[in-house]
Amino acid sequence: QVQLVESGGGLVQPGGSLRVSCVVSARTLDNLVMGWFRQAPGKEHEFTAAIYWNSGLTYYADSVKGRFTISKDNAKNTVFLQMNSLKPEDTAVYYCAVRSFEYVKAWRAWDYWGQGTQVTVSS
Repeated sequence: QVQLVESGGGLVQPGGSLRVSCVVSARTLDNLVMGWFRQAPGKEHEFTAAIYWNSGLTYYADSVKGRFTISKDNAKNTVFLQMNSLKPEDTAVYYCAVRSFEYVKAWRAWDYWGQGTQVTVSS
Protein backbone atom coordinates (compact mmCIF):
# COMPACT_ATOMS: atom_id res chain seq x y z
CA GLN A 1 0.00 0.00 0.00
CA VAL A 2 1.22 3.49 -0.85
CA GLN A 3 0.15 6.70 0.85
CA LEU A 4 0.79 10.18 -0.47
CA VAL A 5 0.36 13.44 1.39
CA GLU A 6 0.75 16.76 -0.43
CA SER A 7 1.36 20.15 1.09
CA GLY A 8 2.51 23.62 0.14
CA GLY A 9 -0.26 24.97 -2.02
CA GLY A 10 -1.61 28.48 -1.68
CA LEU A 11 -2.27 31.82 -3.32
CA VAL A 12 0.49 33.50 -5.31
CA GLN A 13 0.63 36.46 -7.68
CA PRO A 14 1.39 36.01 -11.38
CA GLY A 15 5.13 35.74 -11.90
CA GLY A 16 5.62 34.38 -8.40
CA SER A 17 6.92 31.05 -7.16
CA LEU A 18 5.59 28.23 -5.04
CA ARG A 19 6.82 24.79 -4.03
CA VAL A 20 4.54 21.86 -3.35
CA SER A 21 5.68 18.71 -1.58
CA CYS A 22 4.56 15.10 -1.45
CA VAL A 23 5.59 12.70 1.30
CA VAL A 24 5.48 9.09 0.15
CA SER A 25 4.84 6.15 2.47
CA ALA A 26 5.45 2.74 0.93
CA ARG A 27 7.10 -0.56 1.70
CA THR A 28 9.74 0.28 -0.84
CA LEU A 29 10.23 3.13 -3.28
CA ASP A 30 12.36 1.07 -5.63
CA ASN A 31 10.99 0.89 -9.16
CA LEU A 32 8.44 3.64 -8.54
CA VAL A 33 7.74 6.63 -10.72
CA MET A 34 6.47 9.77 -9.00
CA GLY A 35 4.25 12.19 -10.86
CA TRP A 36 2.54 15.53 -10.45
CA PHE A 37 -0.78 16.15 -12.13
CA ARG A 38 -3.13 19.09 -11.95
CA GLN A 39 -6.83 19.53 -12.41
CA ALA A 40 -8.47 22.85 -13.14
CA PRO A 41 -12.23 23.29 -12.61
CA GLY A 42 -14.22 21.49 -15.28
CA LYS A 43 -11.15 19.84 -16.80
CA GLU A 44 -9.51 16.44 -16.64
CA HIS A 45 -6.29 15.69 -14.83
CA GLU A 46 -3.32 17.07 -16.76
CA PHE A 47 0.15 15.58 -16.57
CA THR A 48 2.68 18.10 -15.26
CA ALA A 49 5.94 16.35 -14.35
CA ALA A 50 7.36 12.96 -13.38
CA ILE A 51 10.55 11.56 -11.88
CA TYR A 52 11.94 8.06 -11.59
CA TRP A 53 12.74 7.40 -7.95
CA ASN A 54 15.84 5.29 -8.65
CA SER A 55 17.47 7.16 -11.52
CA GLY A 56 16.10 10.68 -11.12
CA LEU A 57 15.12 10.82 -14.80
CA THR A 58 12.50 13.52 -15.29
CA TYR A 59 9.70 14.35 -17.71
CA TYR A 60 7.74 17.57 -18.12
CA ALA A 61 4.64 18.76 -19.90
CA ASP A 62 5.40 21.34 -22.59
CA SER A 63 3.23 23.87 -20.77
CA VAL A 64 5.53 23.90 -17.72
CA LYS A 65 8.92 23.09 -19.21
CA GLY A 66 11.49 25.67 -18.17
CA ARG A 67 9.28 26.99 -15.36
CA PHE A 68 8.65 23.95 -13.15
CA THR A 69 11.21 21.58 -11.65
CA ILE A 70 10.48 18.19 -10.12
CA SER A 71 12.96 16.82 -7.60
CA LYS A 72 13.19 14.35 -4.73
CA ASP A 73 14.76 13.92 -1.34
CA ASN A 74 15.51 10.25 -0.86
CA ALA A 75 16.22 10.60 2.85
CA LYS A 76 12.82 12.17 3.48
CA ASN A 77 10.82 10.13 0.94
CA THR A 78 9.60 13.41 -0.47
CA VAL A 79 8.99 14.68 -3.99
CA PHE A 80 8.88 18.38 -4.75
CA LEU A 81 7.48 20.50 -7.53
CA GLN A 82 9.11 23.91 -7.68
CA MET A 83 6.92 26.25 -9.71
CA ASN A 84 8.37 29.53 -10.98
CA SER A 85 7.01 32.25 -13.25
CA LEU A 86 3.51 31.17 -12.37
CA LYS A 87 0.62 32.15 -14.61
CA PRO A 88 -3.12 32.36 -13.90
CA GLU A 89 -3.60 29.31 -16.12
CA ASP A 90 -1.50 27.29 -13.67
CA THR A 91 -4.35 27.58 -11.17
CA ALA A 92 -5.50 24.06 -10.29
CA VAL A 93 -5.53 21.37 -7.65
CA TYR A 94 -2.14 19.69 -7.79
CA TYR A 95 -1.97 15.95 -7.13
CA CYS A 96 0.93 13.69 -6.42
CA ALA A 97 0.68 10.20 -7.94
CA VAL A 98 2.65 6.97 -8.09
CA ARG A 99 2.93 4.08 -10.48
CA SER A 100 5.38 1.22 -10.88
CA PHE A 101 8.27 0.82 -13.29
CA GLU A 102 7.46 3.09 -16.20
CA TYR A 103 6.34 6.66 -16.76
CA VAL A 104 3.18 7.16 -18.80
CA LYS A 105 1.39 10.39 -19.46
CA ALA A 106 -2.19 9.17 -19.08
CA TRP A 107 -3.48 9.94 -15.63
CA ARG A 108 -5.74 6.89 -15.50
CA ALA A 109 -2.67 4.64 -15.60
CA TRP A 110 -1.37 5.89 -12.27
CA ASP A 111 -2.13 3.72 -9.27
CA TYR A 112 -2.02 5.83 -6.11
CA TRP A 113 -3.02 9.45 -5.54
CA GLY A 114 -2.74 12.03 -2.82
CA GLN A 115 -5.59 14.24 -1.70
CA GLY A 116 -4.41 17.25 -3.70
CA THR A 117 -3.35 20.76 -2.80
CA GLN A 118 -4.86 23.95 -4.25
CA VAL A 119 -2.62 26.37 -6.12
CA THR A 120 -4.19 29.69 -7.10
CA VAL A 121 -2.36 32.24 -9.23
CA SER A 122 -4.10 35.57 -9.09
CA SER A 123 -3.44 39.24 -8.48
